[in-house]
Amino acid sequence: MGNFLGSIVGGITGAATGLFTGGPAGAVAGGVNGLVNGGNGPAGLGNISSSTDPTLPIQQGIDQAYEYENLALQTEELRHQTDMQIQSQQFNDVQDEKAEQMREMNSLRDVAMKQHEADDKIVKEFIRTAGGE
Repeated sequence: MGNFLGSIVGGITGAATGLFTGGPAGAVAGGVNGLVNGGNGPAGLGNISSSTDPTLPIQQGIDQAYEYENLALQTEELRHQTDMQIQSQQFNDVQDEKAEQMREMNSLRDVAMKQHEADDKIVKEFIRTAGGE
């Protein structure tokens, strides 16, 4: 009876672990494996150690190399984002400067137009007074 109960518990534990690590297919595989192996855990994970599995240190080395590569990629992505932010800020600064220059030119154009209108009025008044009107 204890072996049967261990198989049931192993099946439930294997299904739960498989669901979290491999989705629905992992849940089915983990459940079947837990039922077959009893309470030994999914895929015999409780029995794996560097003394029983010579590939474990190799896999750990591969995992560590993967983590280093991932860290290097994240660092490169951060550098790229920083460069893009700096370039974007420089572009915005240039656009702001151009907009300020355009406002200044428009103001100068408005002043010149007002001055031209005033000059026209003065000339018209001079012509009117010089002509004896």
